[in-house]
Amino acid sequence: MKTRYAVRGGRLRSSGFTLLELIVVLTILGLIVGVSAVAFVTLEAPHESESVRALSRARIEAIQTGRPVLIATDRAPRTTHILFLPDGRAIGAGADPLTGAPSAR
Repeated sequence: MKTRYAVRGGRLRSSGFTLLELIVVLTILGLIVGVSAVAFVTLEAPHESESVRALSRARIEAIQTGRPVLIATDRAPRTTHILFLPDGRAIGAGADPLTGAPSAR
């Protein structure tokens, strides 16, 4: 059986982390999490245009009331009329037939 003796002035190799290394890493991680949390909290939903909100409200009203709703939008160069049916479909130029969202024509 071999016995190891420490030599005077020599250093034994230590494995693991020092307390200072652990504190530095935890501080950096805390800063990253803090900055990420602030950035995440300040995120806002994209703003819809007023015309998209009006179309959405008309579609919801048609579905809830069970009656067709006609909406007219005055966009240059012409006025667009869209009819929302009680099942949520849309009829009219410039609207997606299934969702009523403005189409990019």
